[in-house]
Amino acid sequence: VRLVESGGGLVQPGGSLRLSCAASVFSFSTADLSWYRQGPGKERELVARISSVGSTTNYADSVKGRFTISRDNNKNTVYLQMNNLKPEDTAKYYCHIAWPWGTNYWGQGTQVTVSS
Repeated sequence: VRLVESGGGLVQPGGSLRLSCAASVFSFSTADLSWYRQGPGKERELVARISSVGSTTNYADSVKGRFTISRDNNKNTVYLQMNNLKPEDTAKYYCHIAWPWGTNYWGQGTQVTVSS
């Protein structure tokens, strides 16, 4: 199983980035997909989640209205569109995949730095 994140980088405040996470797994469409982040000196926190059924989404309050999570089951990929980025969004972002029976995996993370 591999989860490969990409799309991180350095961006100025107010800018945008799109993270991608490609998963080499079976039954991708039946899994819940999430993005977490861990900033310097902080605990890992949930940023956004999209369910397997109905693609229901939920977001951390700090990113609502700015970030959008989406999935493409044909490409086994989950995305995180991040707009109006703020310095406090600086963190390492991780994708996470989880099935109802408990199996779950983490990606290796991609760094996002928001700075002028």
